Parts: sequence; C-alpha cells; structure tokens
Amino acid sequence: QVQLVESGGGLVQAGGSLRLSCAASGRTVSPYTMGWFRQAPGKEREFVAAISWTGGRTNYADSLKGRFTISRDNAKATVYLQMNSLKAEDTAVYYCAADQGTVIFTTERMYDYWGQGTQVTVSS
Repeated sequence: QVQLVESGGGLVQAGGSLRLSCAASGRTVSPYTMGWFRQAPGKEREFVAAISWTGGRTNYADSLKGRFTISRDNAKATVYLQMNSLKAEDTAVYYCAADQGTVIFTTERMYDYWGQGTQVTVSS
C-alpha cells in the first residue's frame, strides 16, 4: 500500500505560479511511476503529467507543455508539479497518483493509488 498526500494548492492570480507537492508513504521502495491528474468543475478528470521512477522520462498533456513541469525526489518520496503562467482554465482539483512499475501511463485507470487532491483556483 502507498499513501499519497498532496499539498501546495491555493488561490493565485492569472499569470502566477504554484508548486504542488505529493508526499508518498508506505511501500515506496518499489519502482513507481507518478502522475498528476486534474478535475475541473463539471468535467472529467484528465491527465496532466507523469514521471518515471528514475525521473528520466516524463510525459505531459499536450496543452500543458511548456507551462507545467513534473519532477521527483525519491530520497524524499515526493513528486512535484511546477505550474507557471497559470490561467483561469487551470482551476481544478489536482490529484497525485502512483502506479507500481516503470511504464508511464496517461490513463487514470492504470494508476493504483490516489491522493485526496488539492484545490487550485486561478482568478482572472
């Protein structure tokens, strides 16, 4: 079992930045791909970014490339999502997810563990 806790969400003005963190605990010694998803009001949850166990491979939603950066620190069992040039349409609950393995998936059903989410609100 792996427990995930997100933090770093909040209210920010359009054009601003936020860095989300996701701390993992439990059985974190195995290789885990980590991902970020988000769900805006009235919409389905969507893929944001994912990173391999070593951090050497990343994948982003096409619409977010260049603004969002995912990274991880395995010594701290933490994955980060740096979000820059935020827009009102980035407003959503952001979820951290973990998949045991080394393949990067963009589909939420492939992830085994989920955090509770952190709210990001971007005011225009």
